[in-house]
Amino acid sequence: MTDAVLDHSRQSMEQGSKSFAAAARLFPAAIRDDAWMLYAWCRHCDDEIDGQVLGHGAVGIDPVLAGEKLDELRLRTAAALAGEPQTDPVFTAFQRVAMRHGIPAEEAMDLLQGFEMDVVGRRYDTLEDTLDYAYHVAGVVGVMMARIMGVDDAPTLRRAQDLGLAFQLTNIARDVVEDAKGGRVYLPGAWLDEAGVPRDQVDQPQHRAAVARTAQRLVAAAEPFYASARWGLRDLNPRSAWAIATARGVYRSIGRHVSRAGVSAWDGRTSVDKAGKLMLLGRGGLIALWCKTLDAWREPPPRPALWTHV
Repeated sequence: MTDAVLDHSRQSMEQGSKSFAAAARLFPAAIRDDAWMLYAWCRHCDDEIDGQVLGHGAVGIDPVLAGEKLDELRLRTAAALAGEPQTDPVFTAFQRVAMRHGIPAEEAMDLLQGFEMDVVGRRYDTLEDTLDYAYHVAGVVGVMMARIMGVDDAPTLRRAQDLGLAFQLTNIARDVVEDAKGGRVYLPGAWLDEAGVPRDQVDQPQHRAAVARTAQRLVAAAEPFYASARWGLRDLNPRSAWAIATARGVYRSIGRHVSRAGVSAWDGRTSVDKAGKLMLLGRGGLIALWCKTLDAWREPPPRPALWTHV
């Protein structure tokens, strides 16, 4: 029998995030299905606030309307978490995943708090401010994904958070000009001040070289989080470790491309082509194998003194 809720969730990921959709195919079937369903809810919430469809064509909406939509998302999410019957496939999907894996309400609401930061136009003055935003829109998704993969111990959840943080710092660097055109600046304001870039001119061509240097700095800041996250792979089942190692490689490659491209980084949207993804798929398999064999016999190093919410 066709599962309409699952089909809707799968289509949401395939159209909204080709990078993660490719890696998600490596998961065991049950984990893959739950990853699709969690993604569908995350994507829907983001789209509602940004006035976009599956992550594309953001037009922005009136802050008052966005606030009303956010209130509705909170109510519907709370109802799903409480086990109330759902008719929308997005919230039915989220309810299935949340109840099956015991996702805490606090984590779901943390994501919505991240969208609230966009609604109210929060300023990000320091790297810690940017990391706080990154946790709420991506780090907590890493934590919820880890729960889907059977993780419940704090040290490994923290490594999952680190990967989400690294992903979001990469996204910010990749999309900095596009975001600035939409009135959103996530680069630390103190860094922009040091570079001589007014916050309301981040998208202007005359500041492109300075913005490129600042974005390179953010990509460099993501590296310790990517390194920390690698030590969480050993605690996943082999196929999940392969999937996550592959996604880690894809996003890290995007960040490195942004750094190398300099002022040309935003001439087009940075992505990894099919050949590159195939190479990273193989490399991800080797990294996962290493983590599940050689690293499994070693005591993991203490997590570095990095920013954390978990």
